[in-house]
Amino acid sequence: MKIQAFRVVKTEQGFERQIVEQDSAELPAGDLLIEVHYSSLNYKDALSATGNPGVTRNFPHTPGIDAAGKVLASEVDEFAPGDDVIVIGFDLGMNTPGGFAERIRIPAGWAVKLPAGLTLHASMLLGTAGFTAAECVDKLEAHGMTPDAGPVLVTGATGGVGSVAVKLLSHLGYDVAAVTGKPEQHEFLKSLGAGEILSREQAAEGGSKPLLGERWGGVVDTVGGTILANGVKSLRYGCSLAACGLVGGTDIPLTVLPFLLRNVNVLGIDSVELPLPEKARIWSKLADQWRVDLTSLEQSLRLGDLSDAIDRILAGRMVGRGVVHLH
Repeated sequence: MKIQAFRVVKTEQGFERQIVEQDSAELPAGDLLIEVHYSSLNYKDALSATGNPGVTRNFPHTPGIDAAGKVLASEVDEFAPGDDVIVIGFDLGMNTPGGFAERIRIPAGWAVKLPAGLTLHASMLLGTAGFTAAECVDKLEAHGMTPDAGPVLVTGATGGVGSVAVKLLSHLGYDVAAVTGKPEQHEFLKSLGAGEILSREQAAEGGSKPLLGERWGGVVDTVGGTILANGVKSLRYGCSLAACGLVGGTDIPLTVLPFLLRNVNVLGIDSVELPLPEKARIWSKLADQWRVDLTSLEQSLRLGDLSDAIDRILAGRMVGRGVVHLH
């Protein structure tokens, strides 16, 4: 069967983006053939689409690290044709053809059945970005974070992870402070539940100091660098920061003093290789007690819109969640 796909092709001039028609028989071997109804646009997809070798090595390639759809054929007992499934992480959209196509074929160990209470569309309003936000909150709460511990700081707050984190934390009763470099998005962040908004410059102040005043009961950091370091230095005693991004840099200008004097923690967050039972557990929370209405975050996309959206996300001009409609 012929399907449409968003394809990145390497040429002598660089990398070109095309909408192509291909035969689904060309898809790689795998346990599950899935009809993709929705995908979502993440920063990693944009890196793949521009030939970043740390994400994708072989071209031509179909990006899309997220997919939600219906099983068409299964070679394992755990899934049957007609099952609704979510696929995020592992190698999807990196070096395996991803969700920016009408069908994918994958190992069964990459798929989670759609939990009751969640639609395919809602799962991709979350996607990897929203799932990562939930994983941050889940891990922070496992390490003792509660609404009584103090306000929670969210950095990179207008991005996919940050915007969902602000919305989810507000839904759970936390006081949320949001960091953004986009003054024009202050009202947007307030509408998500942010009670305080800091500029990037404010979040980076005091970067040379070993400690800052105790302020935060938790931090969801999506950027890294000096802002991550300042988040650690301003945690309240015994509190934690969840680190899930690096757009602000991979170096951390930090001493051991916050750890020794304030008993704080930095928690690493990975959604790619997270074991499937853990992924299923967090998806179940997002379908039930953590279910939030994210429709105000959606930028609806078709395959033909992806190239422009990729340029916007690389330029830092994408706000909220880009959801790709394929069905």
